[in-house]
Amino acid sequence: MIKKLLLIIFSLFFLTSNLFGEVDFKLKKKLLSELDIEAGHSWTFKGIFGRYDNSTLQRGLQIYQEVCSACHGMKRLRFRELKDLGFTNDQIEKYAETFEILDGPNELGEMFIRTGKPSDTFVSPYKNKEEAKASFNGSYPPDLSLLTKAKKNGPDYIYSLLTGYEDPPKDFELTDGLYYNPYHDGKVIAMPPPIYDNVIEYIDGTDANLHQLSYDIVNFLNWAAEPELQKRKSLGLKVLLFLTALTLLLYVTMKEIWLRIEK
Repeated sequence: MIKKLLLIIFSLFFLTSNLFGEVDFKLKKKLLSELDIEAGHSWTFKGIFGRYDNSTLQRGLQIYQEVCSACHGMKRLRFRELKDLGFTNDQIEKYAETFEILDGPNELGEMFIRTGKPSDTFVSPYKNKEEAKASFNGSYPPDLSLLTKAKKNGPDYIYSLLTGYEDPPKDFELTDGLYYNPYHDGKVIAMPPPIYDNVIEYIDGTDANLHQLSYDIVNFLNWAAEPELQKRKSLGLKVLLFLTALTLLLYVTMKEIWLRIEK
């Protein structure tokens, strides 16, 4: 009896640990395609079975590169980590080589410029924080590496912020150079609307409407802040299944032992 129970438990353990993530991800992706993203936020990375969609992440990278990188850096993200998005080592190496990196000092004690390598971090558009603030009238464009973790309900907040620009109410006084956004503190923000319909042309041909663009960049930013999410959740699920199996095994063993004692 115990051997049969063990066989069933561990068969379920290995099957579910391999299949649950894939099945749940496909189900969520199907449901997401049927939902109107404008009506709410359905993140595939949420929940115990949360997973990232590589096609979404790759589109998010394209948005960052063509739009966001003009003002924001990602100093905690390295080019080699893009392998998690489905890129090959050769593609990553070629992509890194498109950047110029300030390195040094060399043997003469001088700094020098070289092409990027996969081990380098993403290049900031400004040399330092003060230069960045000077370019935006004292406002600092934050680094995006951990932005989704720095804000409460980060993904929802950023998505709402990106899609929430609108004309101010008639009785609302707005200083020149500032923009009205009800989702930002004080409902005023110095950043102009960074994305809008067809601001870029997706490489994969996806319709680049505002809500799709916002959805993709938020997914990318969340991955940048938490690239180990899938591995962590997969390990957590396996641990839960193992503990469940262990609990059942201990319970059956206890019943078997007490049955013999009672006899």
